[in-house]
Amino acid sequence: MTTIGIIGAGAAAAAATHVLDSTVPDAEVTVLEKSGGLCGRAATRRNDDRDLVYDYGANYLKSDDDRVVDLVTETLDGEGMVDVTEPIHTFEESGEVSPGRDADGHKWSYRTGLTQIAKRLFGGTDATVHRRTRVETIRREGGDGDGGDGDDRGDAWTLVDTDGDAWGPFDVLLVNPPAPQTADLLADAEWASPARESLRAAAADVPYRTVWTAVLHYTFALDRPYYGLVNTDKSHAVGWISREECKAGHVPDGESLLVVQAGGEWSAERYDADPADNVAELAGHAAEIVGDDRLLDPDWTDHQGWRYAIPEGGIERDPADGADPVDAAARERLYVCGDWVAGEGRLHAALANGLDVGERVAGDLGDD
Repeated sequence: MTTIGIIGAGAAAAAATHVLDSTVPDAEVTVLEKSGGLCGRAATRRNDDRDLVYDYGANYLKSDDDRVVDLVTETLDGEGMVDVTEPIHTFEESGEVSPGRDADGHKWSYRTGLTQIAKRLFGGTDATVHRRTRVETIRREGGDGDGGDGDDRGDAWTLVDTDGDAWGPFDVLLVNPPAPQTADLLADAEWASPARESLRAAAADVPYRTVWTAVLHYTFALDRPYYGLVNTDKSHAVGWISREECKAGHVPDGESLLVVQAGGEWSAERYDADPADNVAELAGHAAEIVGDDRLLDPDWTDHQGWRYAIPEGGIERDPADGADPVDAAARERLYVCGDWVAGEGRLHAALANGLDVGERVAGDLGDD
């Protein structure tokens, strides 16, 4: 039996687990997720009292990778998938809206939200997922114990959570949190290897954009020809506005639900401000951009902040010394995965990277 531990239940981890379940027949996969949900920033909430479903993080899945398209349309059950057909328009610092950005192809979600992707991927495997379990310490132990020669195949990984409980030992470890959180885990890891510091430093250098999101509900239908608005010059307080009513099953007929995501600078400055003030300010911006003063007064709201929302670059795979930190860690059976490893902060990139990592782990185990 091959034991595999995974930190984080994001999209990449879900895709990797899907691959490992079919390519490593004796694998026993254990996933530890700090939150109560799955799929990372591809997050969905429900308001059953108002019959609302909304994707408040990543808004949809693009059809930009053939393997991912095949995964969600052929391999997984396509029941409940919805495709947003309205286009995406643009706006700049002035707030003026212009048509013309409809190059995203398919814009997929599900009637019950984007988290269905991870739920279906994990649900189709024998993996065990433990939610609300935050990993605090990574340990490399056993074997010869030195971890320093880059090929300690007899060593194993142990994870310790914030309650002091130990998980493992694992033959293989996959690490899926955002790069800054991965760097923090590696900084405190009990892993005596040059690969630890190399990977930690590389992960710490990945730049991230903070995003603060307001969700605004209205009892009237908003008549606009677009699904979403994106700020192309990144100079506005708002980075993105989308209409959840364009997704079948998300909003009752005759109502509107806006997801308003602030730009990086605004989000960083206002991250710890009073949420009610943030929501009111973003509602004001939405009213001005969309051109409807009724948006100033939503009848119900929600909000969420992500300090590490979107990577604005990828991990350096070819540093000056020529040593790839991702490969160095993989030789000791620690693999990092996620959109930050792919170098593109999009859901399809995270899924594609997870497929790649799952295939690499299976190949490495097969070479043993």
